[in-house]
Amino acid sequence: MESDDRLSNRLAWVTGLRLGFLTLLLGSTAFVYLRGALSRYPQSQTFLLGAIGAAFALAAIYAALLRRRKHLRRLAALQIVLDQMTWTAIVYVTGGATSGATSFYGLTCLVGAVLIGLRGAAIAALAGIAAFGALCVGFGSGSIGPPIDQRAGYYTLEWDEILYPLGVNALGIVVVALLAGYLAERLRRTGGALVEANERAASAERLAMLGRIAAGLAHEIRNPLGSISGSIELLREAPGLTDEDRRLCEIVQREAGRLNHLVTDMMDLARPRRPEPEAVDVAALARDVVELASRSERSGAGDVEVVYEGPAGPAWATCDGAQMRQVLWNLVRNAVQASGAGSTVRVSVREEGSTRSGRVRLTVADRGPGIPPGSQARIFEAFFTTRSQGAGIGLAVVRRIIEDHASVGATIDVRNNVEDLTGGQSDAAAGATFEVGLARARSATTRSATDAADGASDPGVIPPANARSQSGPT
Repeated sequence: MESDDRLSNRLAWVTGLRLGFLTLLLGSTAFVYLRGALSRYPQSQTFLLGAIGAAFALAAIYAALLRRRKHLRRLAALQIVLDQMTWTAIVYVTGGATSGATSFYGLTCLVGAVLIGLRGAAIAALAGIAAFGALCVGFGSGSIGPPIDQRAGYYTLEWDEILYPLGVNALGIVVVALLAGYLAERLRRTGGALVEANERAASAERLAMLGRIAAGLAHEIRNPLGSISGSIELLREAPGLTDEDRRLCEIVQREAGRLNHLVTDMMDLARPRRPEPEAVDVAALARDVVELASRSERSGAGDVEVVYEGPAGPAWATCDGAQMRQVLWNLVRNAVQASGAGSTVRVSVREEGSTRSGRVRLTVADRGPGIPPGSQARIFEAFFTTRSQGAGIGLAVVRRIIEDHASVGATIDVRNNVEDLTGGQSDAAAGATFEVGLARARSATTRSATDAADGASDPGVIPPANARSQSGPT
């Protein structure tokens, strides 16, 4: 749903245009009256000016309500309906069923489409047809008569004469509403695509700048980091060091490793590699990542436990094995960093459906503070982070890899976990879960056996003599 700011701006513009249109209508009415054309119809003139005056008063009320910025969609629908009622009053004193003012109904359909899209056009069409239909039924049944100062001969009062203008005007209102709603919907989608394209262009520009920076700094940073890490490793083994000295060496080595991870993330984000999808055992891949994460940083110290939940055997999916390993590693590292002391990060793998149309779900769940409200839409942006420490690059690498895998059905979702409380309540934050979805695949061994069987059963296909089984990468 669109933001209130955009709808508020459109309502303000429409309210201003309505005032301008009513001013022109009032001016034309006054001009005709000054020429004496309406002097013979004082009651009709009073009714017409009263309808225009009521429309002015409603516009003032709309402006006052608009300043409160509450229930804007309801306010837009109310304006549409009352506009159709105003045009019905004008139609009544300007000829009834055959009045030229019936074109105003279509104008409101356009306004409704501009304000709230297809729904607004539909509301305008229904309100216009209902109001005009009620007026025509009133004339045809005799419950409504022409204005007392106008001749009955100027009005169509017989059913057989009313049905044609009623049908034509109703059809015209429907056509205008459909066209306006269709164009508004297309414009909304095009505008959304344009916004997304602009965001992608801005992201590409940031990545290009990052690439230039990373290319220049990676070599200069990694060489000193290698020397620091090697020197600290040797220093830790030197005799005569106190426990405090060794603790300081561990801090230096850990921070050097963190800097090395940051440089690696910057390079991965700035210089993407086109994925090469194939059948990958993502269960084995997840177990490897969990084992690696369990020996690193906080996990190795026993501060945060990383566990694997999933099948003991293979789970085959279509992806680039090296890049999907990077995705899982970044998600696990992010989860460990977000988790508090004594927490558990769970990496799970589950298969859904058949190998031809099923999915493999990889989830990484932590027990940290979760994602703050308003930050979920930006969590994958480069350089955006909700932590006091971190450059906001790891999750941007994840999104870029998943987007590169979109052609083979890869997706990623993120949600806050909710912990059930006593009394049936469920509003306690319990960390976040990242879920990667991949298309299921057959292993290379199964695929070769199936293809060989298909070839043997088909006399027109001869299986290759050198066919051999291959295992998917892990």
